[in-house]
Amino acid sequence: MSKVIEQKQQVVSEIADKFRNSKSAVLVDYRGLNVAESTELRNQLREAGVEFKIYKNTMVRRATAETELTGLDEVLVGPTALAFSNEDVVAPAKVLNNFAKDHEALEIKGGVVEGEVATLEQIKELAELPNYEGLVSMFLSVLQAPIRNFAYATQAVADQKEEESA
Repeated sequence: MSKVIEQKQQVVSEIADKFRNSKSAVLVDYRGLNVAESTELRNQLREAGVEFKIYKNTMVRRATAETELTGLDEVLVGPTALAFSNEDVVAPAKVLNNFAKDHEALEIKGGVVEGEVATLEQIKELAELPNYEGLVSMFLSVLQAPIRNFAYATQAVADQKEEESA
């Protein structure tokens, strides 16, 4: 087997492993971004713990066939970059969606969430969700609400009785 074919097979297996091991992956068309914008995007993704790579579409297609994610093949047209996150499901979608709002050249194509192919609409919905810390904060505030309301009610009763006795 030639060395080139071996290298290509390594790239395909690398992409397939990233699809398998990541919590989410988002595919984008980066045409039209200048070097400064591209660097800014990479920095934002790196800060969020997201890996951003550019692969040839043929390599990605072979990896999607290997991982049974062939639903992505229809969006593998033109220049495609992939953002993978092993930690946070929301991070790639959120960073890329926010960046795309300011930079029209960046176009989200689709992605993979928890091993399932996700459409553009699903990725955008995911981007609107709060991150893990935000969800935990919301959950804790929901748990605290009954206790807080009970404390307010008992304080109101105590204040009312104090006023009556005065």
